[in-house]
Amino acid sequence: MKVVKNSGHIVDFDRNKLKRSLEKSGADTATVKNVLNKIEKSLYHGISTKQIYKQAFSLLKKEANAHAARYNLRSALRQLGPAGFFFEKFISRLYSFEGFETKTNLTLKGKCVSHEIDICLKKDNTIAIVECKFHSNQNTHSDVKVPMYILSRYNDVKAVTQPVFSDADTVNKCIIVTNNRFTTDAVTFANCSGLELLSWNYPPEDNIKTKIDDNFLFPVTCLTTLSMAEKEKLLILDIILVNELINNSDSLEKLGISSNRVKNILKEASELCNYL
Repeated sequence: MKVVKNSGHIVDFDRNKLKRSLEKSGADTATVKNVLNKIEKSLYHGISTKQIYKQAFSLLKKEANAHAARYNLRSALRQLGPAGFFFEKFISRLYSFEGFETKTNLTLKGKCVSHEIDICLKKDNTIAIVECKFHSNQNTHSDVKVPMYILSRYNDVKAVTQPVFSDADTVNKCIIVTNNRFTTDAVTFANCSGLELLSWNYPPEDNIKTKIDDNFLFPVTCLTTLSMAEKEKLLILDIILVNELINNSDSLEKLGISSNRVKNILKEASELCNYL
C-alpha cells in the first residue's frame, strides 16, 4: 500500500511506525490494536499520511482526550507560532525544569555588533545563549547555514563579558533549538564546531519529545478540549505549560469558559500530566 507524505513523496505504508506512534500516545494495547485495525480497513492507494493522522487522532480522542493530546504533540508545538515567540518561552520552561536560571528576549553586545538573543541560561559554571529556529511547516528542516551563521554570532558575543545574570558574565556555550529537524550536514557542522543542538528528535536520547514526555511538560496547545482562540489567550496570559494551567485554573474562568467545560479541560490536563 502506497501513501503520500506531507512532503509529496510516495512511500510504503509502515504499519509498525503507526503502531509506535499510537503506543506513545499512552493508549493501552487493546486501543492501539483497535485503532490500527480501523485505519487499515480504510486505507487505499495514494492516501495521504495527513489523512491517516487525522483518523488516528479522531479515534484516539474517542477513547481519551489525553491520548489524542499526546498524539498531537508535534502539531501542538507548531501552534506555538507563527512567529515562534511562545516557542522560545516553552523552551525556556524546559530548561528551567532542569535547574537552569533563564532569561528571554535579550540584546547582548558583541565585540563587533549587538545581537538579539532568544534565551540565556545559567547553571553552575555554564552560561549559554540559546537560538530558537521555529518552523510552521513540518517539512522545513534547519540546514547547515543555520549553525554556520549562529557560530559567528556566538563567537562575537563570547568575546566580551555580558551583564546578564551578574555584571560580568562570560558566555561559554551555544545551543540551537528547532521544533523540527536538523539536516545531517547541520548536525555534523555543529558537532565539529562545539555547538549543541536540540530538536524534535535530536539528540536521540534527550530531545524535545523525550524532555516533554519524561517530565510531563506538555504545551497548553496540546489540549483537545480547548479551541485555538482559547489556547492563544492562555499563551498571552503566560500560561505555556499544561501543569501551569492546572495550578492556575481560575484563568479558564477569566476566559469566560463554562464550569462544565472547565471541569473537562482540567480532567484532560490532569490525565495528560499523570496527576490522576
